[in-house]
Amino acid sequence: MAVLQKIRKRSGLLLLAIGFALLAFVVQDLFTKSSNSLSKDVGSINGKDIAFDSFSKKVANLEKSQQGMTAIQAANQVWDQEIAIALLNEEFEKAGITSGKKHIIDALSKNPQIGQNPMFVNEATGKFDIKKFETYLEKNPEIANMMDGYEKDAEVNSKYAVYNNLIRGGMYATTADGKFKYQLEKETVNFDYVGLMYSSVKDSDIKITDEDIVAYMQKHEKRFKSEGTREIEYVLIEDKASPADTEEAKAKIAALLNATVSYNKETGTNDTLPGFKSASNPYQFVSENSDKPVDTNYVTKQDLNPQVADKLYGMANGEIYGPYQDGNYFCITKMMGKKAGAKVKASHILIAFEGSKAQAKEKRTKEQAKAKAESLLAQAKANPQMFMMLALTNSEDTGSAQSGGDLGYFGPGQMVKPFNDFVFNNPVGSIGIVETEFGYHVINVTDKQDAVKLATLAQKIEPSQKTTDEAYTKATQFEMDATSGKDFAALAKKAGLSIGDAIKAKPMDEYFGPAGNQRQIVKWAYNDDTKIGDVKRFEVTNVGHVIARLKKVNEKGLMTAAEAKPMVEPILKNQKKAEKLMAKLKGSSLESVAKANNTTVQNAPMASIDNAILGSVGAEPKVVGTALGLAVNKISAPIEGNNGVYVVKTKSVTKAPKVANYDEYVKKVKATNAQASGRAIQALRNDADINDNRATFY
Repeated sequence: MAVLQKIRKRSGLLLLAIGFALLAFVVQDLFTKSSNSLSKDVGSINGKDIAFDSFSKKVANLEKSQQGMTAIQAANQVWDQEIAIALLNEEFEKAGITSGKKHIIDALSKNPQIGQNPMFVNEATGKFDIKKFETYLEKNPEIANMMDGYEKDAEVNSKYAVYNNLIRGGMYATTADGKFKYQLEKETVNFDYVGLMYSSVKDSDIKITDEDIVAYMQKHEKRFKSEGTREIEYVLIEDKASPADTEEAKAKIAALLNATVSYNKETGTNDTLPGFKSASNPYQFVSENSDKPVDTNYVTKQDLNPQVADKLYGMANGEIYGPYQDGNYFCITKMMGKKAGAKVKASHILIAFEGSKAQAKEKRTKEQAKAKAESLLAQAKANPQMFMMLALTNSEDTGSAQSGGDLGYFGPGQMVKPFNDFVFNNPVGSIGIVETEFGYHVINVTDKQDAVKLATLAQKIEPSQKTTDEAYTKATQFEMDATSGKDFAALAKKAGLSIGDAIKAKPMDEYFGPAGNQRQIVKWAYNDDTKIGDVKRFEVTNVGHVIARLKKVNEKGLMTAAEAKPMVEPILKNQKKAEKLMAKLKGSSLESVAKANNTTVQNAPMASIDNAILGSVGAEPKVVGTALGLAVNKISAPIEGNNGVYVVKTKSVTKAPKVANYDEYVKKVKATNAQASGRAIQALRNDADINDNRATFY
């Protein structure tokens, strides 16, 4: 075990060494000219290669700019962008769409972080100044490096704006389209019907085979494309504190509560060490002994753990409570003081003006902004209940306007001084105006909360070395047993472990269930040397050990029958149910059909294509459409609908009244058509030849 400990203590160095070894392998492979060598490209789009160097640079820049983003997340986002840009550039070339500097400047100016940045705004015109932007990049090469290619992206965006307009323009709407839309809405039909619902046939009476599912997918290939996945089953052996570890943590913090006597070897005397209870400076004691940093801020009751909030908030000054458990810590807390109105809740309406830091919705002077703010103040004071609506319709703080100007709770110093002074120096219900560098604020003080200052001593509940070693030994033993060919499920059951739901991982996935982001496991599953049935143990920081087994390989192409089953099986069942039900809908009249099936004739008095709802059944546009086209008093053939099978008899059709023009309905058609333009990239992507090699590099 001593050797084991030494190895584990040097795990960082080992991982570094392994990392260098892997890097050497990759570098060597990159320059190997064999057919099995790694490509220098991360992929290709319609035959156009995407070089790793430029791709990785974009990934690194995106990762830096987005806090909390992983390399894989950045790689996925950049890849989607590369696909979109490549496919769009092909379309731009076909359509002869070009872009000049004016278009690029326009695209840059529309980016709020650039176009609305005061650093790049011309003081005279109040507009984005490309020269200021370029000068800034020249003086800041590091930023310029991160922005590399941004102008190219702006060029693409400007071309896309033209391209999108062309698509929308091509999807024009005529007067005839508007008339047809009008008829769909206004033309109604009164008809009787008999319906037999799919739910009347038991699912157990309908058998759907895998062959049926595959046949359906083959007829609708585009809907059931699969990128290919690896199914990985696993057991998780957590490296977590045992009950004994928990009690030890509790005992440790309890021992810090009172003074203790300790023998001093240097002086040969017993020293009395103060405890938390008698400490002259509780915050210093916390700083020297706690696993959590000192927090001297005032906190409201809502900020505290709900399980102990009442107790902590209700303590007298100097009173101590604990030990108590708070998450993964045992804590002891001392009341240090209370403060009335420590936090404020307020709403505001911001009115900006030319020269203020906030962006005004319209051009206005400082005087005009003040006048508008005073007008809103008068309205708010006259009717405070209207404040939310006034903020929603007038405030130029877009972040808070959508919530009626509500800023939530905040403490002293979190707002600019004039704003801060007003809300903390006025009682709840006060409404007034203050001026800041952002503009004029109409402020409503909506609530105030008292707060407490606490000194909290914390001891983290962690697994002991013994517990960690036991988890390691158990995981290692399980891996060896599973690798030897023993049944994975049987081993798990014997060890008292449960097998987690199999993870279906794509080549560029990293998320691995309860273990979080574990790219290493996914890469292992896609390694050419990893075969179905192979087992490997992975150490996961702050979690424990994952023993993974490659369960199944699903190649790129159509989904497997199992994957498609949840989507396809209900469709096929309804189709087979429809065949059974159609045979029952025979008769000379609706009444005879209804009687034969022990049901009743129903009526739909004013159905239209745009409102094709049949009572409590649901939407049945095919049924309504059939009734509209049917001769009066004629019985239809059985109709296969969304929810069942029907026969109908039309009683009357009410034609849409004539109108002077159909402009309103032409606009509706245009709006519907406009939505389709947003699906252009996905349509191009579906037909593109895309080769993705990113998993080789990430």
